[in-house]
Amino acid sequence: MKRKLLKPDIIPASVILLIWVLLFPVDTLAQSRKITGKVYTNITSEALQGVNVLIKGNSKKGSITDNQGMFSLEASPNDILVISFIGFRAKEIKVGDRTTFDVPLEENVNELTELVVTGTRNVGRTIIDSPVPVDVISIKDIMGTLPQMDLAQMLAFVAPSFNSVRSQGGDLNSHVDPVQLRNMAPNQILVLVNGKRRHTSALLITETAVGSPSTTVDLMTIPVSAIDRVEILRDGAAAQYGSDAVAGVVNIILKKGTNKLTASLTGGGYANTGGQAGALTKSGKPDGFNYQFDANYGFKLGERGYINISGQITQRRPTLRPFLNDFGFYDNTYLNNLRTDKNGNPVITNPELINAQAAGNTAQIAALKTEAGIMTARGLTKADFAVYAGMPAITLGTTFYNAGYEINPTTTFYSFGGASYKYLEGFSCYYRRPAQTDRTNYLLYPNGYRPQMTSNTSDISNTIGLRSKIGEFNVDFSNTFGSNTMRIGMVNTLNASLGSNSPVNMNIGTHQFTQNSTNLDFSRYFNTVMNGLNIAFGAEMRVENYKIMKGQEESYTYGDAGIVTAAKAGLLVGPDGKPLENENAVPIVDANGNALSVYAGEQVTVKNLSANCQCFSGFGPKNERNEFRTTMAAYLDAELELTRKFLLAGAFRLENYSDFGGVTIGKLAARYSISKTLSIRASIATGFRAPSLQELNYTHTATAFVPDANGIPQPLDVTTYPTNSTAARVLGIKGLKQEQSRTYGFGLTYQPAHGFEVTVDAYQIDVDNRIFQTSYFNASEVGNNYQEVIGGGEAQFFVNGANVRSKGIELVGNYTLVLPKAKSLTFTLAAIFSKNSVLNRKTLNLNVANLTEDQVVEKYLSRSVIGQFETGTPRTKLIGSATYRFNKFNAMLRGTYFGSVTERSTSSDKDGNYYDQTFSGQAIFDLSFGYDVNRNMKVSIGGSNIFDKYPQILRAENQGFYLYSNNQQGSNGSYYYGRVMFNF
Repeated sequence: MKRKLLKPDIIPASVILLIWVLLFPVDTLAQSRKITGKVYTNITSEALQGVNVLIKGNSKKGSITDNQGMFSLEASPNDILVISFIGFRAKEIKVGDRTTFDVPLEENVNELTELVVTGTRNVGRTIIDSPVPVDVISIKDIMGTLPQMDLAQMLAFVAPSFNSVRSQGGDLNSHVDPVQLRNMAPNQILVLVNGKRRHTSALLITETAVGSPSTTVDLMTIPVSAIDRVEILRDGAAAQYGSDAVAGVVNIILKKGTNKLTASLTGGGYANTGGQAGALTKSGKPDGFNYQFDANYGFKLGERGYINISGQITQRRPTLRPFLNDFGFYDNTYLNNLRTDKNGNPVITNPELINAQAAGNTAQIAALKTEAGIMTARGLTKADFAVYAGMPAITLGTTFYNAGYEINPTTTFYSFGGASYKYLEGFSCYYRRPAQTDRTNYLLYPNGYRPQMTSNTSDISNTIGLRSKIGEFNVDFSNTFGSNTMRIGMVNTLNASLGSNSPVNMNIGTHQFTQNSTNLDFSRYFNTVMNGLNIAFGAEMRVENYKIMKGQEESYTYGDAGIVTAAKAGLLVGPDGKPLENENAVPIVDANGNALSVYAGEQVTVKNLSANCQCFSGFGPKNERNEFRTTMAAYLDAELELTRKFLLAGAFRLENYSDFGGVTIGKLAARYSISKTLSIRASIATGFRAPSLQELNYTHTATAFVPDANGIPQPLDVTTYPTNSTAARVLGIKGLKQEQSRTYGFGLTYQPAHGFEVTVDAYQIDVDNRIFQTSYFNASEVGNNYQEVIGGGEAQFFVNGANVRSKGIELVGNYTLVLPKAKSLTFTLAAIFSKNSVLNRKTLNLNVANLTEDQVVEKYLSRSVIGQFETGTPRTKLIGSATYRFNKFNAMLRGTYFGSVTERSTSSDKDGNYYDQTFSGQAIFDLSFGYDVNRNMKVSIGGSNIFDKYPQILRAENQGFYLYSNNQQGSNGSYYYGRVMFNF
């Protein structure tokens, strides 16, 4: 049972650090001395900035070259320097008696030889040497040639196992781009910054590409100009880094360079040709114009420190992809002025008809009684009532810093973090047609309206820490704080139950997630144990807080615009003596067809007008939450080189959650070098993921649209209840359990020739008690007086719906051909072939009176949700590129193939045939050209999806909010850009 938690007091990290320095004085090794050096290319002797220079076996001791290629650090004669830089072959040099070093590096234009820090705590490990698969992606090198501007989309188009589905609508789903690894859920990937846990967004995304409700890190809050490289660990790593690392880890390494200004200005837009949907859509003017400015500069702090600062300003206009549906916009009561207000007074909705009748224009009278006639008279077309899908409008400003200062030769203070602000206005709501009498108001919106959702998101983060030594052990003590606050709003909306007094723009509530992590890590490298042993151990304390704060009252209340209070006893009639009419102009009468009899002061609901803010109800007092969680953890990590060919690694972790108890998880990994060019590797790991505070506590009412018998989507108010609610307990829904996982991996690395490297890895991930979302339960289905609990709407819940499995094969290959006269040609191929399966559905004996057992099973975990997990996203993804460089010119051509997708439906025809649909594979191509104008300026132009490929259109029965499938390349079409980069 969940225990009530007291709000913890968080000691300022600066105080903790001060205590640490006072209690644990640092030791200086007698043999250490300052050494300096310069790193440059072996051909042109050009100085290389940003090169890592580390002491082998000591991940906390090292340096990075400045803009002159210079470095300095403390080292002893027995130390070995490990020098590495993406695009160059790594080098090891024993210090000995030397104090100065000249280090020429040999070009090797590929990304597979960069030293990695993710997945291993032993410095000097390359991707080829690693016992688990790790991708290293140099953001600073590729951002000049990619059309994509933000980090998540960059990674999605260069790393096959990484995905970021950019939603084109669906309530709040477009407000944060969820990130995925190996086709697992976004909350099963752990994101680190400089090796420290990054907090997630406050938003719970209820509709993800794999059918699971999920939280995710908002990578848009980190400017790409701040990033040196990204390391993607494609392996279960919960035992090493903690829960969430079920599918793997993304570690973002920040820049450290100084005395160098880099900046870029990018502009682009979409052609918007309209796709292949014929009369259902139309070509428009180019849209989605976006502009982004990035800058980065580093300052030296004396001779011992640095601070690197980055900033980004982004402005994105929306892309509009209208679906020109024909759902019937006006009804007969509107066209013929048959509506009345709650008191029985007539409401004139078609004044054009009144004028025509007064003029006696027979032809015009007949025309104005039709939908086409009134639209013509008002200068409207079907496009004015279209459903809008498309990318949201975004205004973003973000800044980041990364700093370090060497207090003495063995102790370094470091800090990094940032702040961002994002305003987003998205398309996520159906058009409210005048025919929807319970959700419109003639005075405010005579022709209906299209509600839109907005969000104002502020994000802050900060890490401070000390790296030092205690005896022969390296020590890292740090505190990381992060907070994400999202204020949600609606514009162009109303609360119909308030009538014409309703506001049209509303604050509907605020969500906030805060996380504070304190870490203490020890490590030591023993070079005398066999061929080398690295030991690491440590502890972590994490405190999390999730809040839902209510919005303005009008966004969640039920007003009295449709309620009549009888002034005196008598009949419920209007001024004409006829019975009052409901919202559909139907008289309100008793069983005998007579007007109702009322007593003085009696309140009668005449018009069943929809309560709450339209499209997305406001968060009210019943939705408010303020929940805490504390997690304590300890780990042990070891890597032993039994021989020069055989590496064995293991990790063991204990974690205790204040609301889910304790767990023990572990991991084993190994690598064996068959020859100098061929190695095999394997791993096995267990994992544990407690439901997030968002999953445990989220509750809200939203409007879903379900097709009626004519295929026209009709509104339905659905409330998501937490599992500790009365609605869940009465139905028999149990509290959420933790997810437990097992990961297996096997692969090989192959280097048949210089510049040619290939890795192939197979994996299988089994997850028990995976969290999914149920279908809707209504009171008539449940029976047992369930209406007293949930009212007239429908209810759904988050449940441990199934045991699932994800398995696949990943391929990454690079080949660089160095040609004469400073020419080079680089080929890359990356692929994932995967399969997701629901092993068994978990069902409960629910307290349902009017559904069969099979219907209950389908409600608990529907075939559409299962289909979304198993076949709803591409199970095959191929990325192939060719890059040509010649002096100052470069060109890149990249093709991306998204495999077929099958969407399963819960609706069927009269013969029981479901409206399933399979979408064939899609291939799109990106192209860019770059030119170095001089050493300070580069320009590039190019495009993404240059052949303007749209997905297949949805079958007619599934067309509603979307016209195209959204799970491959999306329906934005071709995009073209230009970029100028500066380097001083």
